[in-house]
Amino acid sequence: MTRFLWDKFSKDYLETFLASSGDVKTSLDVTAETQEIDVYFRPTSPEIPPELGLLGKLAQTPCLLEPYRNPVTIEGILACLSKLLTVREQLQREAHRHQQPLLAENIPRLWILTPTASQRIITAFSALNNPDWGEGIYFLPPALTTSLIVLHQLPETPETLWLRLLGRGGTRSRAIDELEALSSNHPFKSASLKLLYNLSRNLQALPKRTQEERKFIMRLAPLYEQDREKAIQQGEAIGLQKGEANLVLRLLNRRFGELPPHITETIQKLAVEQLEDLGEALLDFETQADLINWLT
Repeated sequence: MTRFLWDKFSKDYLETFLASSGDVKTSLDVTAETQEIDVYFRPTSPEIPPELGLLGKLAQTPCLLEPYRNPVTIEGILACLSKLLTVREQLQREAHRHQQPLLAENIPRLWILTPTASQRIITAFSALNNPDWGEGIYFLPPALTTSLIVLHQLPETPETLWLRLLGRGGTRSRAIDELEALSSNHPFKSASLKLLYNLSRNLQALPKRTQEERKFIMRLAPLYEQDREKAIQQGEAIGLQKGEANLVLRLLNRRFGELPPHITETIQKLAVEQLEDLGEALLDFETQADLINWLT
């Protein structure tokens, strides 16, 4: 069950970030034996949001994203390669049907996201680090169009944050600290927290939890309470503003009859302080023109 919850979180998480920039398919069946690709992404937007950092860099070209909760094994990498080759075969057949060559830019790259990876695994596939991509990213031989991203080796910079949140233990915990420190109006902060909260609630529902899962739940608890309290306060503020607006409109309608829609709309958008000032000022209004002058 834990693996299912993690897989669902990872797919939902990546889909949330990439949906605005291209075509995202999750849990895509690719063979009769039901090999399932976690995330298949094809960019359709000319620009990937720069806030996505390294994740956005991965999404510059068609790609398969295979996130692992536990360290990937040799067998796991071979299974991912099998999916990639199946996709390439399908694309080749499609190109042949249209009597067109399969262009290199249409061949997806496989990105395997693993929390950790032993040197034995990296050596077994002759994977090499490319200095242009930084630490923690290993490229298999070029013909395989495949790379390993070892999440705990990524530099802890804003550019790698969205990938490190898919890590484990201290890697994910520190990434959550960084997420918490982001400005409240950051375009991806709210969506990330909602997905993490949902994962936390699902883990809480399990009859048994690991120590790591308990730590994860405890780490998110204060963030959830803060957001919940903020939402309550915002809801109360909105309710107060609506109440004040309705009161002022009732008084004005009694005084001058039904107001024009554009004036009603203007009053409904006033802040609470402005509505209070208007409530006091309307006692001195003799005509609707006085109201309009006040509003302008």
